[in-house]
Amino acid sequence: MQDEKPRLGVIIGSTRDSRFADKPAAWLMTHLQDDGHFNADLIDVRDFDLPFFNEMASNMHMPSQDARALAWQAKIADYDAYIFVTAEYNHALPASLKNALDQAYKEWNQKPFATLGYGGLGAARAIEELRGIGCALQMVPVSASLHVGGSEFLRVHPLGQNEPFEVLDGILKPSLGSMLDQLEWWTEATRSARQKTLGQPGKRTMAVAETLKAMAGETTA
Repeated sequence: MQDEKPRLGVIIGSTRDSRFADKPAAWLMTHLQDDGHFNADLIDVRDFDLPFFNEMASNMHMPSQDARALAWQAKIADYDAYIFVTAEYNHALPASLKNALDQAYKEWNQKPFATLGYGGLGAARAIEELRGIGCALQMVPVSASLHVGGSEFLRVHPLGQNEPFEVLDGILKPSLGSMLDQLEWWTEATRSARQKTLGQPGKRTMAVAETLKAMAGETTA
């Protein structure tokens, strides 16, 4: 029902044993619970043991075969929006997150996402790359994002001062508020639109399909 809180998946993209992601993800989950506007779950890519994408095609075109990919698709399908918690490796997002995105297609369509990035530059380049990938998956990237970089990153990282993440509240909470406002608006807008058109292809898509079918009939006649 539309009056239920939207479901939000907070996805940890890094799978390294020594990753930092758990610390900002825990902080984010606490604030989402306090905010109360979403039913938020933490989703760890590492828990799914995804192989590198090796299907015949995207599941937009045909069903996936690997059981792990199917489990991943089933997990993310029911969410109305996502927040990706991401590192930046060599000016790009982690391969594990890119692979997780590639392992699904239909499940991401017409849903918004936000980002929390960490690293020397707050994962700014990884987040910019992620926005482009999201658009290719028919997702809606919101404008506001959270970047934990520079001296703030060293302040909370184990190789730096390793202070509690909450010491950054004064810096991050204004941006978090803007990000959640945007995410909530786009979540409600896209969820409402998806419910109106559930299972129905767009009018223009149908028109193209009918044209192609007619052309195919002419060629075989």
